[in-house]
Amino acid sequence: MTDEQLHITPRVGRILMSEEAIYGLILVSGMIVVSGSSTGTSVDALITVSVTVIVFFAAHVFAGTLGRLAATDGKAGLRASLRASARQSGGMLLASVPPLAILLLGTTRIIEDSTALWVALIVNTVLLGTLGWIAVARWSTHWFPRILSAVITAAFGGVLILLKAVIHH
Repeated sequence: MTDEQLHITPRVGRILMSEEAIYGLILVSGMIVVSGSSTGTSVDALITVSVTVIVFFAAHVFAGTLGRLAATDGKAGLRASLRASARQSGGMLLASVPPLAILLLGTTRIIEDSTALWVALIVNTVLLGTLGWIAVARWSTHWFPRILSAVITAAFGGVLILLKAVIHH
């Protein structure tokens, strides 16, 4: 499938097909597992995940800005380096929206806390697999590499789901 068939705009596609987006989903899943180990509420997970994603995003932007300035001996300029780094790191924020929305449903009691935690982990794993599929579909028309990429990418989320199952049961 092409980006056009999936109705992905070039800008959103660039953000979602970034290492930051995949890393962000894995980070969120890990934080859901860790935050759920204390009291297991979606409120705890929502706060923990939100703060962690913001801190990691800020750290990514800061490190990227410094890296760009160092690579260009400061010629890129602070403002341009900061903007470029924030744009590159945007996938981390965008990828965290679906699981945070699910956790919010748990905090408002629309769904149960434990259900919100599990659904957020499952959605992250599906999103990881989808991103793995789409990334390879951009350069290969063959099914095997697409499936392999989807399975490997989703496996990162799957391992965290297994970890949650082992820790909490």
